[in-house]
Amino acid sequence: MPRPAPGRRADYAWFTRLDLRFNDNDVYGHLNNAVHYQLFDTAVAEWQAGAGFATGAGTPWLDLVVESGCRYIGEAAYPDKVDAGLRLGRLGNSSWSYEIGLFRNSDDSAFAEGFFAMVLTDFESHRPCPLPDEIRALFERLRPGS
Repeated sequence: MPRPAPGRRADYAWFTRLDLRFNDNDVYGHLNNAVHYQLFDTAVAEWQAGAGFATGAGTPWLDLVVESGCRYIGEAAYPDKVDAGLRLGRLGNSSWSYEIGLFRNSDDSAFAEGFFAMVLTDFESHRPCPLPDEIRALFERLRPGS
């Protein structure tokens, strides 16, 4: 089965620059595969903080990761700079998915692409709850071209 082409920068709606560290390299001299997930997580956390989407202690909600994945396409290594692109994947009643592309230096094609499928839950019960309109509006800004 042929693999899909890697995403391009234009396929993503929001970006942040993330620095690699020397210890992010593995014994083979490239980015350790677990670091990809750390970069995905940092990009999502930076977007959420900047967008004002807070969950956890002090809020009525908790957002839970229910599935994640990564497609490794190319290599990166310290001292490369990484631009993480973020876009909205699926948007449901109480769930959504973030799609993240990692771009090495000024490359236009992603060297890795990942996703987090999320569910908004009540903070106390951890039961799914509908996405409020204000949160849904935040996610709409993650559609490319919006």
